[in-house]
Amino acid sequence: MSFAAGYQTTPFWQADAELPAGAGGALPAAADVVIVGAGYTGLSAAYETARAGRTTLVLDAGPIGGGCSSRNGGQVAFSIKPDLEVLAGRYGAGVAERIYREGFEAVEELRRFAATPAGECDWRDVGAFYGAHTRRQFARLCRAVESQPRGFEVPVRIVPRAEQSRDIGSDFYHGGVVYPDDAALHPLRLVTALHARAVRAGASAYDATEVTGIDRERDGFTVHTARGTVRARQVLIATNGYTGRLSPWLRRRVLPIGSYIIATELLEPALVRRLMPHGRNLGDTRRVVVYVRPSPDGRRILFGGRAAAGERDVTRCVPRLRAMLAQLFPELAATQVSHAWMGFVAYTFDTLPHFGAHDGLFHCLGYCGQGVPSATYYGRRAGLRMVGDPAGETALEGLSFPTRPLYGGTPWFLPAAVVGYRICDALGL
Repeated sequence: MSFAAGYQTTPFWQADAELPAGAGGALPAAADVVIVGAGYTGLSAAYETARAGRTTLVLDAGPIGGGCSSRNGGQVAFSIKPDLEVLAGRYGAGVAERIYREGFEAVEELRRFAATPAGECDWRDVGAFYGAHTRRQFARLCRAVESQPRGFEVPVRIVPRAEQSRDIGSDFYHGGVVYPDDAALHPLRLVTALHARAVRAGASAYDATEVTGIDRERDGFTVHTARGTVRARQVLIATNGYTGRLSPWLRRRVLPIGSYIIATELLEPALVRRLMPHGRNLGDTRRVVVYVRPSPDGRRILFGGRAAAGERDVTRCVPRLRAMLAQLFPELAATQVSHAWMGFVAYTFDTLPHFGAHDGLFHCLGYCGQGVPSATYYGRRAGLRMVGDPAGETALEGLSFPTRPLYGGTPWFLPAAVVGYRICDALGL
């Protein structure tokens, strides 16, 4: 039996926090700024545009923050996927180094916000253990640690397999590394903090207000919604993994990928401490991504991963997720699942976030599974950019935003890719 009594398909985070209520009443006929998407990006941008005195509306087809902003694992880490050498080969050393600095700044900016009363989101400087699923991968990890780019070194500790029991109660890995600067937070509480900050600045956020079309006018845009039309001088698309037909140009450039998470039933705190002794985040070198952490109260383990390709019924993914959890922690083989949920992250073909404007519409999206720090950071820069503040300039602006032939927004090739990744992981490649 996989499911605990009272099993729920709502995020575990809703057990002690609520999604923000949307603004009431009719939509205004006009606004300086309309932002499509009320997640981390849209709410962060709205704070800056409203603070600058621009009338700002944030519109979302669902609840405020109801997408992956409140459905992620709450892990905070350096958020740029390509390594510095790869970026330098694409764009030159100067741009590459600016992108890398922004990745570090994103984490530190979020850390500073979380330390303020207004940013309370259960921030925890827990660090992370990153495990190697083969000896070959452990050797690669060690080489990477020992050759960090000059000027971008981070604290890190190599953990040989013979010593890893101090850091994780599992024999699955062949050693790993500890990143002490990584952190964890409560993702829904971050949504509520960002929403409250934007509203205090003067923004209005409307839920259940799907944007169905945007028409370009001579002096702005007409935004069509399920609740009427709004005239706007500027529009920002901040839909990330939920980017649909509204912008075919963007839809061809982002890949919505399901991220699936389960929470175990209540466990003995001593068991959780034995399996995850320091309460750290956990990830590993497998191509099929997994991410694990204890619940904030230390009574459950939250296990997430790319368990399927586009599946929307998360209950169908529970057996696979549960088996993946048991592979890592055999003691949990009989443990039942109390919550299971999913959301869509957005990958890009160059594995970078993208920020800029196309055909007059601003966009900020494509965080490749690292949206907790990067969406809040680049969302703010998008808002600053829209009001003409030089602080909104980033190294991402002006970079080409690639797509692929035959791709229209539905990643038809993902099932085959996931199978290929599983085979590679099983072979230890």
